[in-house]
Amino acid sequence: MPSTDLLLTFNAGSSTVKIGIFAIEDARVRRIGKGVIDFRAAPLAFSLTEGPKTFDMPLKAALTDDLHSVIDETFELLADHFDIAAVRAAGHRVVHGGDRFTEAISLDDAAIDAIDALIPLAPLHQPQALRFIRALRHLRPHLAQTASFDTAFHATQADLVRRFAIPRALHEEGIKRYGFHGLSYKFIAGEVSRRLSTKPRIAAAHLGSGASLCALEKGVSRDCSMGFSTLDGIPMATRPGWLDPGVILYLLQQKKLSADQVEDMLYHRAGLLGVSGINADTRDLLEDGRPEAREALDLFTLRIAGEIGRMSVTLGGLDAIVFTAGIGEHQPQIRAAVLQRLAWLGATVDDKANAANGFTITTPASRITAHVIPTDEEQIIAQEALAIVRSG
Repeated sequence: MPSTDLLLTFNAGSSTVKIGIFAIEDARVRRIGKGVIDFRAAPLAFSLTEGPKTFDMPLKAALTDDLHSVIDETFELLADHFDIAAVRAAGHRVVHGGDRFTEAISLDDAAIDAIDALIPLAPLHQPQALRFIRALRHLRPHLAQTASFDTAFHATQADLVRRFAIPRALHEEGIKRYGFHGLSYKFIAGEVSRRLSTKPRIAAAHLGSGASLCALEKGVSRDCSMGFSTLDGIPMATRPGWLDPGVILYLLQQKKLSADQVEDMLYHRAGLLGVSGINADTRDLLEDGRPEAREALDLFTLRIAGEIGRMSVTLGGLDAIVFTAGIGEHQPQIRAAVLQRLAWLGATVDDKANAANGFTITTPASRITAHVIPTDEEQIIAQEALAIVRSG
């Protein structure tokens, strides 16, 4: 086991948690392991990757609301592979920071209460992060904990971009566009600065089960497809993206659905799953020959391309497109379909490079370039956590 100090990260989604294990090396962190718990599995299991090896270990702990038993057992399993006594801090991904949290913070009682107060703005994700924060406090009350916010990266956007056309008083209350996937976009911004420094205007597409786009100007967020909630923007696995608010009124007033029923539909039964009626996973839809599957994928790529056009307006032009996250990094057919819809911008796909998930997937003759850059949200969480711990 390494004797160096360690740092853990917790990236909690609606049904899984990704755990990063990092070695602290002077002023930087280096990933030495990663784990995943899928709470949809029965029985629960902890999948741990250490170097080239992966260990799938069943969890005996019962899944409870407070997660105490799950966290306790997970730490016991980690101790078989790492020096858990050397863990100096834990960093958490928190989806919503509102207007209050525009940078990573150290977690104390007041901060945790303030994050809890933001649950109505992110009811699907916020409670999950809080469960892990509180469970870890129970297990290791003296361990330093930090929070990194998905909304923080987008605080650089102009007030005009963040505003809805609603009464000003509601805007002042906080009903505005916040943007999400900020940790992913912060990582991509760093990679763009390092690898594409001559391309100042970037449309970055984070395409996974949750999906969004971000307009980057010299690494700074200027716009995002997601707005007040994680429902907004382009279609996702089970979320609809843009939706005329009149549809919500119709469902409530004419169809007599309850608010809970509408919420369930918007978060769990819309998007690619809703359009296809088959599956929420683009990999399965690509292999399915039915017209409903093709229609779902066509709508997905149409909306992505349309949003890239809107990002170009915000940026006053476009130099490059970056694809990232699970779909963006690994599904050439989706990328090609998006770029074919952007032929009017001068995008020309290099079929061979795209099929190989290469870094540059457009031809030299293309007026705009398109790139594939893997994202790493946990790396950003770890870096921000280390900076806070080191600052005291």
